[in-house]
Amino acid sequence: IISITKIDQYQTPYTITTMMKLAIASLLAGSAAAFAPSPMAKTSSAMNAFTAADLPGALAPMGFFDPLGFADGADEKTLKKYREAEVTHGRVAMLAVIGFFVGEAVEGSSFLFDAQIYGPAITHFTQVPDGWDALIITFIGAAEAQRAQIGWVDPADASYDQPGLLRDDYYPGDIGFDPLGLRPEDPEELNMMITKELQNGRLAMLAAAGFLAQEAVDGKGILEHFSS
Repeated sequence: IISITKIDQYQTPYTITTMMKLAIASLLAGSAAAFAPSPMAKTSSAMNAFTAADLPGALAPMGFFDPLGFADGADEKTLKKYREAEVTHGRVAMLAVIGFFVGEAVEGSSFLFDAQIYGPAITHFTQVPDGWDALIITFIGAAEAQRAQIGWVDPADASYDQPGLLRDDYYPGDIGFDPLGLRPEDPEELNMMITKELQNGRLAMLAAAGFLAQEAVDGKGILEHFSS
């Protein structure tokens, strides 16, 4: 967990910039597992069964945390959809947290859009010039379409009462993206990496939600809160 202390009036701009670089580097290192795929080999212990008792991500003292009972009575296909949703939202949230810090840290000095985008990060997208928003949405749609082709059964081949059916040989989150070769071969180490990714993603979802709420309430950027 990244701990960022309050920046007082005696700290120099250089110190503030250095602290931000260290914070972002720490977040990137901690969330690196988000970009390594989940287990791919069917011989992995994580692939032998997909039940609530065997799911990676349960740590002491909470154990398998499911206070609303979503997993109660859920079959394997339903559990897979739950885990797919969790790991995907976690990855997006990790990128969002980095985006908050970076977007607000470079405002007024970025080469993009003539450095005209400024203010709280939640307002940046609305300041993007016309046409760019459509391009961004197109890239997101292309990425989602690719993910769907990898993990989902073609709707034409699925029953009408099973929307969003995942492939039997697909492990939630395993989109085959591992450019740094981070995925270990040992099943136990693999489960540990999956758990680290899930934990970082869960923390990031809480952090991103907190950032959104805080900026919406008082209209100040997250970095502005640290420096005030």
